[in-house]
Amino acid sequence: MPGGKPAGVACVQLDATFGCRLFGHPDRPAVCCGLQPSPDMCGTSRHAALHWLARLEQDTLP
Repeated sequence: MPGGKPAGVACVQLDATFGCRLFGHPDRPAVCCGLQPSPDMCGTSRHAALHWLARLEQDTLP
């Protein structure tokens, strides 16, 4: 996303099933490539994963 992705806003590269349209593409941002899913991150549901990501976004605000 030009200028970065604001916290709490879904990435414009997510498709209808929340898959990344840039996955495996050389233009995929480094921050996305460095994000490694884990049981701690994903939890047991989509809701848990989104909560973890929201907290990460807040914790890394400039």
